[in-house]
Amino acid sequence: MIKEWIVGVGVAVFVFLAVLGLNVLPIFFLVGVSIALWYVMDRRSAAPVATREAPVRHQVSFDQIGGQEHAKRELMEALDFLKYRDKIKALGIRPLKGILLTGPPGTGKTLMAKAAATYTDSVFLSASGSEFVEMYVGVGAQRVRDLFRRARAQAKKENKDSAIIFIDEIDVLGARRGQHSHQEYDQTLNQLLTEMDGMSTTQSPLVLVMAATNRPDMLDSALLRPGRFDRQIKVDLPDKEGRLHILKIQTKGKPLAADVDLEHIAKETYGFSGAQLESLVNEAAIIALRNDKQEISQEMFRDAVDKVLMGEKTGRKPTDEELHRVAIHEIGHAIVSELMRPGTVSHITIAPRGNALGFVRQIPESDRYLYTREQLQQQINVALAGCLAEELHFGNRSTGAQNDFMQASSLARTMVKCGLSRIGIVDEENLPDTVLDTEVRYILSEQEKATRELLQPFKDAIAEFAKSVVEEESISGDAFREWLERTQRQPNPELPAVVNDASALPFA
Repeated sequence: MIKEWIVGVGVAVFVFLAVLGLNVLPIFFLVGVSIALWYVMDRRSAAPVATREAPVRHQVSFDQIGGQEHAKRELMEALDFLKYRDKIKALGIRPLKGILLTGPPGTGKTLMAKAAATYTDSVFLSASGSEFVEMYVGVGAQRVRDLFRRARAQAKKENKDSAIIFIDEIDVLGARRGQHSHQEYDQTLNQLLTEMDGMSTTQSPLVLVMAATNRPDMLDSALLRPGRFDRQIKVDLPDKEGRLHILKIQTKGKPLAADVDLEHIAKETYGFSGAQLESLVNEAAIIALRNDKQEISQEMFRDAVDKVLMGEKTGRKPTDEELHRVAIHEIGHAIVSELMRPGTVSHITIAPRGNALGFVRQIPESDRYLYTREQLQQQINVALAGCLAEELHFGNRSTGAQNDFMQASSLARTMVKCGLSRIGIVDEENLPDTVLDTEVRYILSEQEKATRELLQPFKDAIAEFAKSVVEEESISGDAFREWLERTQRQPNPELPAVVNDASALPFA
Protein backbone atom coordinates (compact mmCIF):
# COMPACT_ATOMS: atom_id res chain seq x y z
CA MET A 1 0.00 0.00 0.00
CA ILE A 2 2.79 2.41 0.95
CA LYS A 3 4.74 1.61 -2.22
CA GLU A 4 1.69 2.40 -4.42
CA TRP A 5 1.17 5.67 -2.58
CA ILE A 6 4.81 6.72 -3.10
CA VAL A 7 4.65 5.84 -6.81
CA GLY A 8 1.45 7.83 -7.26
CA VAL A 9 2.84 10.92 -5.54
CA GLY A 10 6.08 10.66 -7.56
CA VAL A 11 4.22 10.54 -10.89
CA ALA A 12 2.08 13.54 -9.89
CA VAL A 13 5.21 15.58 -9.00
CA PHE A 14 6.85 14.76 -12.34
CA VAL A 15 3.72 15.81 -14.27
CA PHE A 16 3.49 19.04 -12.30
CA LEU A 17 7.18 19.91 -12.99
CA ALA A 18 6.76 19.10 -16.66
CA VAL A 19 3.73 21.41 -16.91
CA LEU A 20 5.85 24.23 -15.42
CA GLY A 21 8.34 23.72 -18.24
CA LEU A 22 11.21 22.27 -16.18
CA ASN A 23 13.57 19.61 -17.60
CA VAL A 24 12.67 16.50 -15.60
CA LEU A 25 15.00 14.05 -17.40
CA PRO A 26 17.99 14.43 -14.97
CA ILE A 27 15.66 14.05 -11.99
CA PHE A 28 13.99 11.05 -13.61
CA PHE A 29 17.42 9.44 -14.19
CA LEU A 30 18.57 9.94 -10.56
CA VAL A 31 15.31 8.60 -9.17
CA GLY A 32 15.55 5.54 -11.45
CA VAL A 33 19.10 4.76 -10.28
CA SER A 34 18.06 5.17 -6.63
CA ILE A 35 15.11 2.80 -7.07
CA ALA A 36 17.34 0.21 -8.79
CA LEU A 37 19.92 0.33 -5.96
CA TRP A 38 17.19 0.10 -3.32
CA TYR A 39 15.69 -2.93 -5.09
CA VAL A 40 19.07 -4.71 -5.32
CA MET A 41 19.88 -4.13 -1.61
CA ASP A 42 16.41 -5.25 -0.58
CA ARG A 43 16.76 -8.46 -2.59
CA ARG A 44 20.25 -9.04 -1.16
CA SER A 45 19.02 -8.94 2.41
CA ALA A 46 15.78 -10.78 1.85
CA ALA A 47 16.71 -13.51 -0.64
CA PRO A 48 18.91 -15.66 1.66
CA VAL A 49 16.19 -15.71 4.29
CA ALA A 50 13.65 -16.90 1.76
CA THR A 51 15.88 -19.63 0.30
CA ARG A 52 18.47 -20.96 2.76
CA GLU A 53 16.28 -20.84 5.83
CA ALA A 54 13.31 -22.54 4.22
CA PRO A 55 11.47 -25.14 6.30
CA VAL A 56 12.99 -28.60 6.08
CA ARG A 57 10.75 -31.62 5.61
CA HIS A 58 12.26 -33.83 8.26
CA GLN A 59 11.95 -37.61 7.99
CA VAL A 60 14.69 -38.56 10.47
CA SER A 61 13.81 -40.45 13.65
CA PHE A 62 15.97 -41.23 16.67
CA ASP A 63 15.89 -44.91 15.66
CA GLN A 64 17.89 -44.01 12.55
CA ILE A 65 20.71 -42.48 14.62
CA GLY A 66 23.23 -44.96 15.99
CA GLY A 67 26.00 -44.70 18.53
CA GLN A 68 24.51 -41.85 20.57
CA GLU A 69 22.24 -43.58 23.07
CA HIS A 70 23.17 -41.35 26.00
CA ALA A 71 22.84 -38.13 23.98
CA LYS A 72 19.50 -39.29 22.53
CA ARG A 73 18.08 -40.06 25.97
CA GLU A 74 19.17 -36.70 27.31
CA LEU A 75 17.76 -34.84 24.30
CA MET A 76 14.43 -36.69 24.37
CA GLU A 77 14.09 -35.87 28.06
CA ALA A 78 14.68 -32.19 27.28
CA LEU A 79 12.13 -32.31 24.45
CA ASP A 80 9.36 -33.84 26.54
CA PHE A 81 8.18 -30.39 27.58
CA LEU A 82 7.02 -29.90 23.98
CA LYS A 83 5.15 -33.21 23.95
CA TYR A 84 3.74 -33.30 27.49
CA ARG A 85 2.99 -29.67 28.28
CA ASP A 86 0.18 -30.36 30.74
CA LYS A 87 2.32 -32.66 32.87
CA ILE A 88 5.22 -30.19 32.79
CA LYS A 89 2.93 -27.33 33.75
CA ALA A 90 1.44 -29.32 36.65
CA LEU A 91 4.91 -29.86 38.10
CA GLY A 92 5.76 -26.18 37.75
CA ILE A 93 8.72 -26.87 35.44
CA ARG A 94 9.99 -23.98 33.34
CA PRO A 95 10.29 -25.23 29.75
CA LEU A 96 13.65 -24.92 28.04
CA LYS A 97 14.25 -22.17 25.49
CA GLY A 98 17.44 -23.45 23.93
CA ILE A 99 19.43 -26.68 23.57
CA LEU A 100 23.08 -26.63 22.52
CA LEU A 101 24.59 -29.72 20.87
CA THR A 102 28.38 -29.91 21.14
CA GLY A 103 30.89 -32.42 19.84
CA PRO A 104 33.37 -33.21 17.06
CA PRO A 105 32.37 -32.84 13.39
CA GLY A 106 30.44 -35.71 11.85
CA THR A 107 28.95 -37.09 15.05
CA GLY A 108 25.33 -36.44 14.03
CA LYS A 109 24.40 -33.12 15.62
CA THR A 110 22.29 -32.00 12.64
CA LEU A 111 20.60 -35.41 12.47
CA MET A 112 19.77 -35.13 16.17
CA ALA A 113 18.11 -31.76 15.57
CA LYS A 114 16.03 -33.15 12.68
CA ALA A 115 15.05 -36.17 14.79
CA ALA A 116 14.01 -33.77 17.56
CA ALA A 117 11.57 -32.11 15.15
CA THR A 118 10.15 -35.50 14.17
CA TYR A 119 9.88 -36.58 17.82
CA THR A 120 7.95 -33.44 18.79
CA ASP A 121 6.07 -33.06 15.48
CA SER A 122 7.42 -29.54 15.07
CA VAL A 123 8.17 -27.30 12.13
CA PHE A 124 11.93 -27.40 11.48
CA LEU A 125 13.84 -24.37 10.17
CA SER A 126 17.58 -24.64 9.65
CA ALA A 127 20.23 -21.99 9.14
CA SER A 128 24.00 -21.72 9.42
CA GLY A 129 25.64 -19.16 11.67
CA SER A 130 27.68 -17.82 8.77
CA GLU A 131 24.48 -16.91 6.87
CA PHE A 132 23.62 -14.22 9.42
CA VAL A 133 26.94 -12.42 9.30
CA GLU A 134 27.57 -9.82 6.57
CA MET A 135 29.44 -6.57 6.47
CA TYR A 136 26.23 -4.58 6.13
CA VAL A 137 24.79 -2.86 9.16
CA GLY A 138 21.55 -4.39 10.36
CA VAL A 139 21.39 -7.24 7.81
CA GLY A 140 22.23 -10.01 10.31
CA ALA A 141 19.86 -8.67 12.97
CA GLN A 142 17.08 -8.39 10.39
CA ARG A 143 17.59 -12.02 9.37
CA VAL A 144 17.41 -13.18 12.99
CA ARG A 145 14.10 -11.34 13.51
CA ASP A 146 12.72 -12.72 10.26
CA LEU A 147 13.76 -16.29 11.13
CA PHE A 148 11.80 -16.26 14.40
CA ARG A 149 8.82 -14.59 12.72
CA ARG A 150 8.77 -17.16 9.94
CA ALA A 151 9.07 -20.07 12.40
CA ARG A 152 5.85 -18.99 14.15
CA ALA A 153 4.07 -18.25 10.86
CA GLN A 154 5.04 -21.61 9.36
CA ALA A 155 3.87 -23.49 12.46
CA LYS A 156 0.48 -21.76 12.27
CA LYS A 157 0.24 -22.47 8.56
CA GLU A 158 0.86 -26.21 9.11
CA ASN A 159 -1.41 -26.31 12.19
CA LYS A 160 1.44 -27.29 14.50
CA ASP A 161 1.83 -25.96 18.01
CA SER A 162 5.66 -25.88 18.06
CA ALA A 163 8.63 -24.98 15.89
CA ILE A 164 12.33 -25.78 16.16
CA ILE A 165 14.93 -23.34 14.87
CA PHE A 166 18.29 -25.03 14.30
CA ILE A 167 21.42 -22.88 13.93
CA ASP A 168 24.49 -24.81 12.82
CA GLU A 169 28.00 -23.42 13.41
CA ILE A 170 26.66 -21.04 16.02
CA ASP A 171 30.24 -20.23 17.08
CA VAL A 172 30.40 -17.97 13.98
CA LEU A 173 27.36 -16.02 15.16
CA GLY A 174 27.76 -16.39 18.93
CA ALA A 175 31.46 -15.80 19.51
CA ARG A 176 32.40 -13.63 22.46
CA ARG A 177 31.46 -10.01 21.83
CA GLY A 178 34.24 -7.49 21.38
CA GLN A 179 36.51 -9.91 19.52
CA HIS A 180 35.45 -8.74 16.06
CA SER A 181 36.52 -5.54 14.35
CA HIS A 182 33.08 -5.11 12.78
CA GLN A 183 30.16 -4.22 15.04
CA GLU A 184 27.69 -6.09 12.81
CA TYR A 185 28.75 -9.38 14.45
CA ASP A 186 27.87 -8.09 17.91
CA GLN A 187 24.58 -6.58 16.71
CA THR A 188 23.51 -9.93 15.23
CA LEU A 189 24.31 -11.76 18.46
CA ASN A 190 22.50 -9.09 20.49
CA GLN A 191 19.40 -9.60 18.34
CA LEU A 192 19.53 -13.38 18.90
CA LEU A 193 19.78 -12.83 22.66
CA THR A 194 16.86 -10.40 22.52
CA GLU A 195 14.70 -12.85 20.57
CA MET A 196 15.43 -15.65 23.03
CA ASP A 197 14.65 -13.37 25.97
CA GLY A 198 11.35 -12.41 24.37
CA MET A 199 10.29 -15.99 23.73
CA SER A 200 7.28 -16.90 25.82
CA THR A 201 7.19 -20.46 27.11
CA THR A 202 3.38 -20.44 27.31
CA GLN A 203 2.35 -19.02 23.94
CA SER A 204 1.41 -21.15 20.98
CA PRO A 205 3.12 -21.98 18.74
CA LEU A 206 6.09 -22.51 21.04
CA VAL A 207 9.57 -21.94 19.56
CA LEU A 208 12.63 -23.92 20.67
CA VAL A 209 16.10 -22.89 19.54
CA MET A 210 18.64 -25.66 18.91
CA ALA A 211 22.23 -24.98 17.94
CA ALA A 212 25.37 -26.99 17.19
CA THR A 213 29.06 -26.26 17.53
CA ASN A 214 32.35 -28.09 17.93
CA ARG A 215 33.85 -25.06 19.71
CA PRO A 216 31.67 -24.32 22.77
CA ASP A 217 34.64 -22.57 24.42
CA MET A 218 34.31 -19.74 21.87
CA LEU A 219 30.69 -18.88 22.69
CA ASP A 220 29.65 -15.73 24.52
CA SER A 221 28.76 -16.43 28.15
CA ALA A 222 25.42 -14.62 27.71
CA LEU A 223 24.31 -17.36 25.32
CA LEU A 224 25.03 -20.14 27.81
CA ARG A 225 23.26 -18.74 30.85
CA PRO A 226 19.93 -20.23 32.05
CA GLY A 227 16.99 -18.85 30.11
CA ARG A 228 18.80 -19.05 26.80
CA PHE A 229 20.68 -22.25 26.03
CA ASP A 230 19.57 -24.03 29.17
CA ARG A 231 20.85 -27.47 28.24
CA GLN A 232 24.16 -28.53 26.70
CA ILE A 233 24.25 -32.05 25.27
CA LYS A 234 27.54 -33.70 24.32
CA VAL A 235 27.35 -35.62 21.02
CA ASP A 236 30.67 -37.45 21.19
CA LEU A 237 32.49 -39.99 19.03
CA PRO A 238 30.81 -43.41 19.30
CA ASP A 239 32.37 -46.25 21.27
CA LYS A 240 32.72 -49.77 19.88
CA GLU A 241 29.09 -50.71 20.53
CA GLY A 242 27.98 -47.42 19.02
CA ARG A 243 30.10 -47.98 15.91
CA LEU A 244 28.63 -51.45 15.51
CA HIS A 245 25.12 -49.99 15.77
CA ILE A 246 25.92 -47.38 13.11
CA LEU A 247 27.43 -50.01 10.79
CA LYS A 248 24.30 -52.16 11.11
CA ILE A 249 22.14 -49.15 10.21
CA GLN A 250 24.33 -48.12 7.26
CA THR A 251 24.67 -51.66 5.82
CA LYS A 252 20.95 -52.39 6.03
CA GLY A 253 19.72 -53.33 2.56
CA LYS A 254 23.24 -53.69 1.13
CA PRO A 255 24.42 -57.08 -0.23
CA LEU A 256 27.10 -58.23 2.23
CA ALA A 257 29.29 -61.27 1.60
CA ALA A 258 29.26 -64.14 4.10
CA ASP A 259 32.76 -63.25 5.37
CA VAL A 260 31.79 -59.73 6.50
CA ASP A 261 32.30 -59.31 10.25
CA LEU A 262 30.80 -55.98 11.32
CA GLU A 263 32.03 -56.43 14.88
CA HIS A 264 35.62 -56.72 13.64
CA ILE A 265 35.14 -53.61 11.48
CA ALA A 266 33.75 -51.73 14.50
CA LYS A 267 36.86 -52.72 16.46
CA GLU A 268 39.15 -51.55 13.64
CA THR A 269 37.48 -48.15 13.31
CA TYR A 270 38.34 -46.70 16.72
CA GLY A 271 37.97 -42.91 16.63
CA PHE A 272 35.65 -42.89 13.59
CA SER A 273 32.68 -40.53 13.64
CA GLY A 274 29.24 -41.45 12.35
CA ALA A 275 29.93 -39.55 9.13
CA GLN A 276 33.18 -41.46 8.59
CA LEU A 277 31.42 -44.78 9.15
CA GLU A 278 28.76 -43.83 6.61
CA SER A 279 31.53 -42.90 4.17
CA LEU A 280 33.29 -46.20 4.93
CA VAL A 281 30.24 -48.27 3.97
CA ASN A 282 29.69 -46.17 0.86
CA GLU A 283 33.34 -46.52 -0.23
CA ALA A 284 33.17 -50.30 0.25
CA ALA A 285 30.10 -50.41 -2.03
CA ILE A 286 31.93 -48.27 -4.61
CA ILE A 287 34.87 -50.71 -4.55
CA ALA A 288 32.43 -53.58 -5.18
CA LEU A 289 30.97 -51.69 -8.13
CA ARG A 290 34.43 -50.90 -9.50
CA ASN A 291 35.38 -54.60 -9.34
CA ASP A 292 32.04 -55.65 -10.86
CA LYS A 293 31.09 -57.70 -7.78
CA GLN A 294 27.56 -58.42 -6.61
CA GLU A 295 28.46 -58.47 -2.88
CA ILE A 296 30.60 -56.37 -0.56
CA SER A 297 33.37 -58.46 1.02
CA GLN A 298 35.44 -58.02 4.17
CA GLU A 299 38.50 -57.14 2.09
CA MET A 300 36.57 -54.31 0.45
CA PHE A 301 35.71 -52.93 3.88
CA ARG A 302 39.39 -53.15 4.81
CA ASP A 303 40.39 -51.16 1.72
CA ALA A 304 37.60 -48.67 2.47
CA VAL A 305 38.96 -48.12 6.00
CA ASP A 306 42.36 -47.31 4.48
CA LYS A 307 40.78 -44.89 2.03
CA VAL A 308 38.79 -43.05 4.71
CA LEU A 309 41.86 -42.81 6.96
CA MET A 310 44.59 -42.07 4.42
CA GLY A 311 42.86 -41.08 1.19
CA GLU A 312 42.77 -42.60 -2.29
CA LYS A 313 45.77 -44.41 -3.72
CA THR A 314 48.02 -41.90 -5.43
CA GLY A 315 49.72 -42.12 -8.80
CA ARG A 316 53.17 -41.80 -7.23
CA LYS A 317 55.59 -44.54 -8.24
CA PRO A 318 58.49 -44.84 -5.78
CA THR A 319 61.74 -46.40 -7.00
CA ASP A 320 62.61 -49.98 -6.07
CA GLU A 321 65.09 -48.69 -3.48
CA GLU A 322 62.40 -46.46 -1.93
CA LEU A 323 59.87 -49.31 -1.86
CA HIS A 324 62.40 -51.54 -0.10
CA ARG A 325 63.12 -48.81 2.47
CA VAL A 326 59.40 -48.21 3.07
CA ALA A 327 58.88 -51.97 3.58
CA ILE A 328 61.73 -52.12 6.12
CA HIS A 329 60.28 -49.08 7.89
CA GLU A 330 56.74 -50.49 8.16
CA ILE A 331 57.91 -53.94 9.25
CA GLY A 332 59.80 -52.26 12.08
CA HIS A 333 56.59 -50.61 13.27
CA ALA A 334 54.69 -53.89 12.98
CA ILE A 335 57.22 -56.01 14.90
CA VAL A 336 57.35 -53.73 17.93
CA SER A 337 53.57 -53.27 17.90
CA GLU A 338 52.99 -57.04 17.83
CA LEU A 339 55.62 -57.80 20.48
CA MET A 340 54.08 -55.32 22.90
CA ARG A 341 50.40 -55.71 22.05
CA PRO A 342 49.85 -59.11 20.41
CA GLY A 343 47.11 -59.26 17.79
CA THR A 344 46.99 -55.52 17.12
CA VAL A 345 48.48 -55.43 13.60
CA SER A 346 45.65 -55.40 11.06
CA HIS A 347 47.77 -55.20 7.91
CA ILE A 348 50.91 -53.72 6.38
CA THR A 349 50.92 -51.91 3.05
CA ILE A 350 53.42 -49.97 0.97
CA ALA A 351 50.79 -48.69 -1.49
CA PRO A 352 51.04 -44.87 -1.41
CA ARG A 353 47.88 -43.21 -0.08
CA GLY A 354 47.48 -39.51 0.60
CA ASN A 355 50.82 -38.21 1.90
CA ALA A 356 51.99 -41.62 3.14
CA LEU A 357 54.16 -44.01 1.13
CA GLY A 358 53.11 -46.87 3.39
CA PHE A 359 51.59 -47.57 6.79
CA VAL A 360 50.73 -50.19 9.38
CA ARG A 361 47.13 -50.17 10.53
CA GLN A 362 46.69 -51.34 14.10
CA ILE A 363 43.58 -52.61 15.85
CA PRO A 364 43.25 -51.12 19.35
CA GLU A 365 42.81 -53.71 22.08
CA SER A 366 39.84 -51.72 23.37
CA ASP A 367 38.51 -48.16 23.42
CA ARG A 368 40.76 -46.34 25.88
CA TYR A 369 40.21 -43.03 27.65
CA LEU A 370 43.07 -43.23 30.16
CA TYR A 371 46.69 -44.24 29.55
CA THR A 372 49.37 -45.38 31.98
CA ARG A 373 53.05 -44.52 31.80
CA GLU A 374 53.84 -47.96 30.36
CA GLN A 375 51.17 -47.66 27.65
CA LEU A 376 52.50 -44.28 26.52
CA GLN A 377 56.02 -45.74 26.43
CA GLN A 378 54.76 -48.56 24.24
CA GLN A 379 53.30 -46.06 21.78
CA ILE A 380 56.61 -44.19 21.67
CA ASN A 381 58.44 -47.47 21.00
CA VAL A 382 56.13 -48.28 18.09
CA ALA A 383 56.52 -44.77 16.64
CA LEU A 384 60.34 -44.94 16.76
CA ALA A 385 60.57 -48.50 15.42
CA GLY A 386 60.29 -47.51 11.74
CA CYS A 387 63.33 -45.26 11.57
CA LEU A 388 65.38 -47.63 13.78
CA ALA A 389 64.60 -50.55 11.44
CA GLU A 390 65.91 -48.39 8.57
CA GLU A 391 69.02 -47.60 10.57
CA LEU A 392 69.72 -51.28 11.34
CA HIS A 393 69.44 -52.28 7.68
CA PHE A 394 70.77 -49.25 5.76
CA GLY A 395 72.95 -47.63 8.40
CA ASN A 396 71.00 -44.35 8.07
CA ARG A 397 67.53 -42.85 8.38
CA SER A 398 65.20 -41.03 5.95
CA THR A 399 62.67 -38.21 5.99
CA GLY A 400 59.85 -40.77 6.05
CA ALA A 401 59.98 -40.80 9.85
CA GLN A 402 59.04 -37.12 10.27
CA ASN A 403 55.46 -37.80 11.39
CA ASP A 404 56.66 -40.63 13.64
CA PHE A 405 58.99 -38.24 15.44
CA MET A 406 56.22 -35.70 15.89
CA GLN A 407 53.97 -38.38 17.38
CA ALA A 408 56.69 -39.67 19.69
CA SER A 409 57.57 -36.14 20.86
CA SER A 410 53.89 -35.37 21.54
CA LEU A 411 53.54 -38.55 23.62
CA ALA A 412 56.67 -37.70 25.60
CA ARG A 413 55.35 -34.21 26.32
CA THR A 414 52.09 -35.73 27.50
CA MET A 415 54.03 -37.92 29.92
CA VAL A 416 55.84 -34.90 31.38
CA LYS A 417 52.74 -32.72 31.69
CA CYS A 418 50.75 -35.54 33.32
CA GLY A 419 53.42 -36.17 35.95
CA LEU A 420 54.48 -39.53 34.46
CA SER A 421 58.15 -38.67 33.94
CA ARG A 422 61.12 -38.85 36.34
CA ILE A 423 60.58 -35.21 37.46
CA GLY A 424 57.16 -36.11 38.85
CA ILE A 425 54.16 -33.79 39.15
CA VAL A 426 54.64 -30.44 37.42
CA ASP A 427 52.71 -27.21 36.97
CA GLU A 428 52.29 -27.03 33.22
CA GLU A 429 51.81 -23.24 33.14
CA ASN A 430 54.99 -22.57 35.15
CA LEU A 431 57.13 -25.35 33.71
CA PRO A 432 60.21 -23.80 32.03
CA ASP A 433 60.61 -24.80 28.38
CA THR A 434 64.20 -25.86 28.99
CA VAL A 435 63.11 -28.35 31.66
CA LEU A 436 60.34 -29.69 29.43
CA ASP A 437 62.64 -30.09 26.41
CA THR A 438 65.35 -31.76 28.48
CA GLU A 439 62.94 -34.31 29.92
CA VAL A 440 61.34 -35.00 26.52
CA ARG A 441 64.77 -35.67 25.00
CA TYR A 442 65.60 -38.00 27.90
CA ILE A 443 62.38 -40.00 27.46
CA LEU A 444 62.88 -40.31 23.69
CA SER A 445 66.50 -41.34 24.15
CA GLU A 446 65.66 -44.08 26.64
CA GLN A 447 62.81 -45.45 24.53
CA GLU A 448 65.04 -45.35 21.44
CA LYS A 449 67.53 -47.62 23.21
CA ALA A 450 64.75 -50.00 24.25
CA THR A 451 63.31 -50.14 20.73
CA ARG A 452 66.71 -50.71 19.13
CA GLU A 453 67.36 -53.69 21.42
CA LEU A 454 63.97 -55.16 20.48
CA LEU A 455 64.67 -54.90 16.75
CA GLN A 456 68.34 -55.94 16.71
CA PRO A 457 67.70 -59.72 16.72
CA PHE A 458 65.30 -59.35 13.76
CA LYS A 459 67.79 -57.49 11.56
CA ASP A 460 68.34 -60.26 8.97
CA ALA A 461 64.74 -61.54 9.11
CA ILE A 462 63.35 -58.06 8.40
CA ALA A 463 65.49 -57.72 5.27
CA GLU A 464 64.23 -61.07 3.96
CA PHE A 465 60.56 -60.44 4.78
CA ALA A 466 60.72 -56.97 3.17
CA LYS A 467 61.13 -58.66 -0.24
CA SER A 468 57.75 -60.38 0.21
CA VAL A 469 56.12 -57.11 1.26
CA VAL A 470 57.46 -55.36 -1.85
CA GLU A 471 56.17 -58.17 -4.08
CA GLU A 472 52.76 -58.44 -2.41
CA GLU A 473 52.35 -54.67 -1.78
CA SER A 474 50.02 -55.48 1.14
CA ILE A 475 50.33 -58.12 3.87
CA SER A 476 47.49 -59.05 6.21
CA GLY A 477 47.96 -59.06 9.96
CA ASP A 478 47.46 -62.84 10.11
CA ALA A 479 50.17 -63.45 7.49
CA PHE A 480 52.53 -61.14 9.37
CA ARG A 481 51.89 -62.94 12.66
CA GLU A 482 52.58 -66.33 11.01
CA TRP A 483 55.94 -64.99 9.78
CA LEU A 484 56.76 -63.53 13.20
CA GLU A 485 55.94 -66.82 14.96
CA ARG A 486 58.10 -68.80 12.51
CA THR A 487 60.95 -66.35 13.02
CA GLN A 488 60.69 -66.60 16.81
CA ARG A 489 60.66 -70.42 16.67
CA GLN A 490 64.01 -70.42 14.90
CA PRO A 491 66.95 -71.08 17.24
CA ASN A 492 68.17 -67.59 18.03
CA PRO A 493 68.83 -66.68 21.67
CA GLU A 494 68.67 -62.99 20.86
CA LEU A 495 65.03 -63.06 19.71
CA PRO A 496 62.67 -61.64 22.37
CA ALA A 497 59.46 -63.30 23.45
CA VAL A 498 56.12 -61.48 23.23
CA VAL A 499 56.09 -58.57 25.68
CA ASN A 500 52.86 -57.38 27.23
CA ASP A 501 54.32 -54.89 29.69
CA ALA A 502 56.67 -52.11 28.65
CA SER A 503 58.17 -52.13 32.17
CA ALA A 504 59.73 -55.51 31.32
CA LEU A 505 61.68 -53.91 28.47
CA PRO A 506 65.20 -52.58 28.95
CA PHE A 507 65.21 -48.85 29.77
CA ALA A 508 61.38 -48.79 29.98
